[in-house]
Amino acid sequence: MQVSKYSANGNDFIIFASKEKKDRSKLARILCNRHEGVGADGLIVLTPNSRYDFEWQFYNSDGSTASMCGNGSRACAHYAFVNNIAPKSMRFLTGAGVINAKVDGDIAEVELTKPKKISESFEKFGFTWHSYDTGVPHVVTIVNDYNMFDLDIAQKIRYNCNANVNFMTIENPNRLFVRTYERGVEDETLACGTGMAAAFFTAFNLGLAARKVSVIPKSKEPLFLCMKGEKIVFKGRVKFIFTANLNFNEEIDEICS
Repeated sequence: MQVSKYSANGNDFIIFASKEKKDRSKLARILCNRHEGVGADGLIVLTPNSRYDFEWQFYNSDGSTASMCGNGSRACAHYAFVNNIAPKSMRFLTGAGVINAKVDGDIAEVELTKPKKISESFEKFGFTWHSYDTGVPHVVTIVNDYNMFDLDIAQKIRYNCNANVNFMTIENPNRLFVRTYERGVEDETLACGTGMAAAFFTAFNLGLAARKVSVIPKSKEPLFLCMKGEKIVFKGRVKFIFTANLNFNEEIDEICS
């Protein structure tokens, strides 16, 4: 079995293509395990689609599925192009809808589906939270220093709201800093594309951010976001890490077959 590993803004993914669409939640848990597997935040499987260049199955590291992953979409767009699955400008189907993407060298750009407001802002644990769906649900709070990120509070908010949790600092209208606790990984990650988009959209709607911004996650690798009509477009560098042929023991081989 051949897989590739990618990193996008610090989010890392295992990616492969298959002609067959099936449940790979167990495989995701095995491959994404950082001690006994390859190690990643998520598993992405590209499968054929009659209307679009391809469609994907996305799994978090705990084996749960997700409708969308911003940085994962950029990584898989690059994978699809270099492996001759799709042209430089492509359209592919996710659980959140159709995604438009472009690849130029090691830069991948993605247009997200239209953001949706989930609820009115609310107060909890001494913070004001804003709630948007940018492909998956997110809650965002604005803080003076994004190092005020509190893992315990993030975990509680994640389960209270069934959403990813973001702490954002606004340095100026063109530069934001964001730290994210992700569902499915159940921990803080080095970056989260849809979380950075939700943070940007929150700041933009409050009149605190310009239409074009750079967003800096924990990894310090910037992502560039802008409003395009009612949608969010974001782009940044993706890193191809390696391609490997994996040989499994009998138990895992049975899961893969």
